[in-house]
Amino acid sequence: MTEQQETTLGLQDNTEVLHRISRRLADRYAGTFAAETVERYVFESYAALARTAKISAYLPATTEHFASDRLAALAKSKGSIVSELPEVLFVCVQNAGRSQMAAALLNVEAKGRIRVRSAGSMPAAELDPAVLTVMSEMGLDLGKDYPKPLTDDVVRASDVVITMGCGDSCPIYPGKRYEDWDLSDPAGQPLDTVRAIRDEIHHRIKTLVASLTKEAAH
Repeated sequence: MTEQQETTLGLQDNTEVLHRISRRLADRYAGTFAAETVERYVFESYAALARTAKISAYLPATTEHFASDRLAALAKSKGSIVSELPEVLFVCVQNAGRSQMAAALLNVEAKGRIRVRSAGSMPAAELDPAVLTVMSEMGLDLGKDYPKPLTDDVVRASDVVITMGCGDSCPIYPGKRYEDWDLSDPAGQPLDTVRAIRDEIHHRIKTLVASLTKEAAH
C-alpha cells in the first residue's frame, strides 16, 4: 500500500471525527470564517499531519490543535482578530529539535507576553528523543508536542520569523522581522552536544524576549 493510499484510508476511517472537529471549530470561529472554510482547514491539516505521523491514534487530537492554530493565524493576518501580543515563529527542517526547544524556552521566558509557534519545512514523524531528554532536565515536558508542517498562514501572522538551517523554504513577507540562527542540528548528536545546543538557544531566547518586550513597552 502506498503512502497516499494509507492516508486516504485513514481519512475514510476518521471522516466522522473530522466532521465533529470541524463543527466545534466552526462554532469557535463563527462570525470570522464560514463553516466550509473551517472544514477545509481541518481536512487539509489532517492530510498534512498524516503524511508524517508515526502513531495515527493521536491524529484527530493533533489535527484539531493544528487546524485551530492555523485558523487563529489566518484570522490575525486578515485583521479579523486583533492581538496585542507579538507573535514569533521558529522554523527548522524537521521541527523535531531546534525549533521545538526554542518554542518551549520562549514560552517559559515570555510568561504569556509573546505568542509562540514552531514549524518544519520537512517535518519529521516525532520529536528527537535526545531533545526530549535534555528539555526534561530543565523540567520541560515536550512529550505532547509534535512536528508541524510550515504553512503560509502562520508565517503571515508572525511578527518575527526565526529560521534555523531551513534555507529558502520560508516565504518572505514585507514588514516582518527575520532572523537566521546558525545552530547545529541536534539529530544524532550525543546528549552533551544537545545540551550545549539547548543552552545556546536559551541564551538567544533571553535576548529575544528582552528586545520584544522592550519594543512592546514603547
